[in-house]
Amino acid sequence: MPVNIAFLGLGAIGTPMARHLAIPDFSLAVWNRTAEKTAAFAAAHPARAATTPADAARGATFVVTCLPTSREVEALLDGPDGLLAGMARGALLIDCTSGDPATSQRIAARCAERGIGFIDAPVSGGVGGAENGKLTIMVGGDAALLERAMPVLKAMGEKIVHCGTVGAGDALKAVNNALLAVHIWSAAEGLLALARAGVKPAVALDVINASSGRSNSSMNLFPERVLTRAFPRTFRLALLDKDVMIAAQVARDEKVPSPLIQLTAELFRAAHGALGEEADHVEAVKYLEQMAGGEIQ
Repeated sequence: MPVNIAFLGLGAIGTPMARHLAIPDFSLAVWNRTAEKTAAFAAAHPARAATTPADAARGATFVVTCLPTSREVEALLDGPDGLLAGMARGALLIDCTSGDPATSQRIAARCAERGIGFIDAPVSGGVGGAENGKLTIMVGGDAALLERAMPVLKAMGEKIVHCGTVGAGDALKAVNNALLAVHIWSAAEGLLALARAGVKPAVALDVINASSGRSNSSMNLFPERVLTRAFPRTFRLALLDKDVMIAAQVARDEKVPSPLIQLTAELFRAAHGALGEEADHVEAVKYLEQMAGGEIQ
């Protein structure tokens, strides 16, 4: 018999993740805060459109959440329509939200009171990785729960890593994205300075990408998105801002001196405020360009 799965959160990454679960091995129920998205997904795929989180979770062995923040996952737990009203003892909540460790630990404790398992399992790889089923999934929680979740995770991702106890996946995802932010900002600063010094950005990147200063940002994001001025909207700046803030909080909580991550959090919060909710994460470059009075092209 197919395993019953509920998937909540049909956003830019959640939708293609859910598609990989709409297969004969699984009986899928979906829910989204926007009912139209739920209905559209169920009309296009073998899935049941649930009316509430509880309705989606009822009878599910696995419940997968993929929402913008941990706060929104936590808000789904309670009430007659909440997840905990629908989930049975022995079920497992797999939270693929790029969340914060402290909230994930609270959610795990709430689930444990009901005999429900919990793992945090944030993903990396963007929309492309989600569409191709090649996400990297960072898991925090009990190893036995991860083993149970493997068939579900393998349907959505390619590299699945056990990072530690609950919250460890969230922490690693946040630090990874903080490094992404550092690379974007530092590359933009360097290229703007070089342009003022008479070095064309394309020439600078050609050298940097054959040298020790290269990064994914210099090798892919800047040539494909910044020099072309394309700036496709694949991952919102608002979400990167949130992730860097989480990384900064993790460093403070662990009493690690982190002036670079703390400053990066401030810079991306300012860029988010200046560019708005819909800007792509690479568009943070535009904020620096505005301050410098020039463009990288």
